[in-house]
Amino acid sequence: MSGSTQEEEDLPANHTGPKGVINDWRRFKLDSVDQTVPQSKRQLLRQMSTPREDDKERVYRKMSVQEYELIQEEDERVLKRYRKQCMQEMHERLSFGPKFEAVYELDSGEAFLEVIEKEHRLTLVVVHIYENGVEGCEQLNSCLDCLATEYSTVKFCRIDAVATGAAERFSSEVLPTLLVYKAGELLGNFLAVTKHFSEEFFATDVEAFLNEYGLLPEKDFAACPDDDDEGGDVE
Repeated sequence: MSGSTQEEEDLPANHTGPKGVINDWRRFKLDSVDQTVPQSKRQLLRQMSTPREDDKERVYRKMSVQEYELIQEEDERVLKRYRKQCMQEMHERLSFGPKFEAVYELDSGEAFLEVIEKEHRLTLVVVHIYENGVEGCEQLNSCLDCLATEYSTVKFCRIDAVATGAAERFSSEVLPTLLVYKAGELLGNFLAVTKHFSEEFFATDVEAFLNEYGLLPEKDFAACPDDDDEGGDVE
């Protein structure tokens, strides 16, 4: 039995299977023990997280009230953090295609066509056609700057209507315009898109609008608020 215990302790942190998951949890819990917890409590938490074969009496005895209260106090917070870390690692493994995290300025019609036709087939391309001085264009540019950091797998671009070489098709009456492509196919064509928003709109309004049409992928995990920020612990 001591050989089995040694095998568990030697498992790598990312080992799969029941033993690997238990070992991951034990190590993560040890690393997550808050240093502000009194030394006596930290020691007790470590003892509960790393049972040893040479202390069978402690391993198999009934849990004390103190231990139970410590588990109630610590486990929910630590489990949240552990679950979040596992989900983030899974998200990173399942994320395909290039990452962008910025809005790209296109300076010509050729650059416009190239980004539509030659971008990775899994990449969603959102193009904002604007004109300086047209109401809503500058605000929409700011919104896309924000969304680009939250949807890094989406390629957000902008191009001046004149630079497209088809200014007559993009008069000020239809600006700002949002065009959405994937694998060269036009998925969304929103002329004068700000008519769908209130006079003062924000990135969340643009995000909600695109999500109504099912155009945006899942938001990057890293952009989500941290449930374990200071003051957010469960009491």
